[in-house]
Amino acid sequence: MTVSALSNSIMNAAVFHGHDRITIERVAMPEVASGEVLLRVSRTALCGSDFKLWHKGAEFTAGHEIFGVVEQPGHPMHGKRCAVYIPLHCDRCAACRRGDTQMCLEMSSLIGWNRPGGYAEYVPVPENCLLPVPDDIEDSLAPLLLDVIGTSGHAVRFISRIVPPRDAGPVLVTGAGPVGLGVVLALKSFGYDDIRVADPNAARLNIAQSFGAKPHPVGDASQRFALIVECSGAHAARNLGIEVVLPRGALVLVGENAAPWSIEEGKVFRRKDFYMVRTFYFPVADFIANVDLLRRYKDAYRILVDGEFGLPELPQNFARFAAGELIKPVLALD
Repeated sequence: MTVSALSNSIMNAAVFHGHDRITIERVAMPEVASGEVLLRVSRTALCGSDFKLWHKGAEFTAGHEIFGVVEQPGHPMHGKRCAVYIPLHCDRCAACRRGDTQMCLEMSSLIGWNRPGGYAEYVPVPENCLLPVPDDIEDSLAPLLLDVIGTSGHAVRFISRIVPPRDAGPVLVTGAGPVGLGVVLALKSFGYDDIRVADPNAARLNIAQSFGAKPHPVGDASQRFALIVECSGAHAARNLGIEVVLPRGALVLVGENAAPWSIEEGKVFRRKDFYMVRTFYFPVADFIANVDLLRRYKDAYRILVDGEFGLPELPQNFARFAAGELIKPVLALD
């Protein structure tokens, strides 16, 4: 079927109504603009950042950890297996020319947020957001190249220039969700060899230990660290990080939280030099390094994908995911 024929047809997609309600409905195929291709979605990983859409509703189809096959006859990428880079980017502005495509100064749109995403059978994708996936990467692991590996890998690459492994000593990771566990593996790959993880979820803490990390008590302020990677998004964890980061150390904020966060400028905050760093997603050029990370720790990443199901089962499995019963479930549309 040609793209023009597809544009006149309908597809199945998840609709996020808000109030924790999702339905699967027949909707019009998305429009494919100039400079875009149509992607037949194969896998979309569920992400905790979608909880706000689950609660409040979504204007566009949600889902942003997307992998599929290009369906654009006549296009050079037709039939290619690709992951989808979330941030739209112009490739021309100062940030893009510097390589910071995730922070484009001209375009501020995210696939699955400000335009249709991957909890559907098809999604339109700008050509420069296509990330070809090598054939040795299995479909169910391909979405991990984005948030789980890409976001965590970028955070560790960024901070390794400020607190290199030789100067770090023990490193604290707060939050053992998918990105926090990804940070553990990224830290290992960079040579950080004493990694502590704090999380109240015993099962996730066990996975972190299987990756080579050591458990650290949640909320414990008895030890100070030169490097803290905060992946939970919890304000309490952020405040603790400010308290226990060593002078000239770094607190890296990776976890997200849309609620206002107030910092008390007490003596703990005022009386030391330290870095407080926020990192976001990853630059396009990091994708090759992301693939290398996946290849290096493929068996470990497989542990994270603990559910796979079709579109009709998305509503109940999203609820299970939100309840913490699943770590990184994957929607499988083929």
